[in-house]
Amino acid sequence: MNKKTIFGWTMYDWANSAFATVMMSAVLPIFYTKVAGANLEATTATAYWGYTQSIAMLIVAFLAPILGAIADYSRSKKKFLTFFLFMGAIASSLLFFSGEGDYLLVSFLFIIGMVGFSGGNVFYDAFLPEIAPRNQIDYISSKGYAYGYIGGGLLLFIALMMIQKPDLFHIPGATDDAKTLLATQLSFLSVGIWWILFSIPLFRHVHEDRSLAVQEKRTQSYFVIGIKRVSSTFKELTRYKELLKFLIAFWLFNDGISTIIKMATIYGSEIGIGTNDLITALLITQFVGIPFALLFGKLAGKIGSKQALYISLGIYVLIVMLGYFMQSALHFYILAIMVGFVQGGSQAISRSIFGSMVPIKRTAEFFGFYGISSKFAAIFGPLLFGIVGQLTGSSRNGIVSLIIFFVVGIWLLSKVNIEKGQQEAYQEV
Repeated sequence: MNKKTIFGWTMYDWANSAFATVMMSAVLPIFYTKVAGANLEATTATAYWGYTQSIAMLIVAFLAPILGAIADYSRSKKKFLTFFLFMGAIASSLLFFSGEGDYLLVSFLFIIGMVGFSGGNVFYDAFLPEIAPRNQIDYISSKGYAYGYIGGGLLLFIALMMIQKPDLFHIPGATDDAKTLLATQLSFLSVGIWWILFSIPLFRHVHEDRSLAVQEKRTQSYFVIGIKRVSSTFKELTRYKELLKFLIAFWLFNDGISTIIKMATIYGSEIGIGTNDLITALLITQFVGIPFALLFGKLAGKIGSKQALYISLGIYVLIVMLGYFMQSALHFYILAIMVGFVQGGSQAISRSIFGSMVPIKRTAEFFGFYGISSKFAAIFGPLLFGIVGQLTGSSRNGIVSLIIFFVVGIWLLSKVNIEKGQQEAYQEV
């Protein structure tokens, strides 16, 4: 195991988690309702934010497996990762120019940024089976999430300080509101800079294993090859029955997880929780998540990946139920801490379970399908949240509707035999 390679890989989680915290979870959702969507009804703005998430994920869901197949064939995961990195970073930076009433512009740039973030993660995740020994894959995956919590949490803290105390950063403005607006816009710009800067260790130390490349002369365009390989992989998924069952289970429970991450702040804002409380609570989530992401990696090694995942998903069921009754900032803080307990651990263990059952020569291709599962989850979760909220006139009903994804996902997970799935993958080596 190359320590520099592991460090470079985990630092990308540090880098791109700035987008997850500032854009997906904390600052941008509030900016969307309070500034960009200032002329919209609160429930309408919340629904539009959910629809924006769904459109972005729909685009990535269709692109991811094709791009993964091309990357495996050409051994170009790093090139694709770099392309999506810059797409996301540039879109994030351009949000600096958005202002009051610009909800369409913000939605468009967020969609571009989300495609960059999610598309890049397909190729980032696909490196995991190549760089991590099988007996350490849970821990290394969890370590990536822990680094992500640190990096994303640090930039969120800086953004929070800029927004709350703009004078401390010498941010100009004729009024306090003008200073706060500029500080918020600068936080968007900082995401793009942070993302690129802290990706440098990955560029330097993470390299693809060229020996796994397809050894045949290319006679068609990469796009055609990608389509054909995706079609072939889709048909062959029936050969990997345990992997396929896990994908479906993951699609369901990750639907609930991703929706909670993306909609928590805007939901809290709608029911009257103050901006500072919302962002501070999410900052707490980040730093609580650091030790618990590592803890779940260790726990998976002791009691098994599946059992550790059951624990995290059970806590999510409790979070959804309590979220329906949330009334105050204190309630939001409690739920934010609970999310911090399980958010990184559940995602890291899911990624490592999947990675352990993937044929090593087709990691990007299969992680493209993993991407489909997570992206389609991110389509239907926010969509259901928005529709239920609009139809009932209350987003509380939207949040409680997510429980179905966890319950059914846990049930399907119980049907997965991980050891058998690993044996099926080894047969391809």
